[in-house]
Amino acid sequence: RFEQLLAKLDPRTGNIVEENPQFIKTGDSAIVVLRPTKPMVIEPVKELPQLGRFAIRDMGQTVAAGMVISIQKGE
Repeated sequence: RFEQLLAKLDPRTGNIVEENPQFIKTGDSAIVVLRPTKPMVIEPVKELPQLGRFAIRDMGQTVAAGMVISIQKGE
């Protein structure tokens, strides 16, 4: 589940170009907060690259892909 849009990034450099943007468009890069709705095995990409990448699909189409920067363990 999407929680928060933190920053918009320059796709070429990875530098932050806008803090707390209202929206992102197709092709944009961003830092977001996601909360899984089911338990999942995932690790930050720097610690374990094989488990640090993900894709989000909806209705048979990929709507997002990314890398895990950090994890906050919940209850």
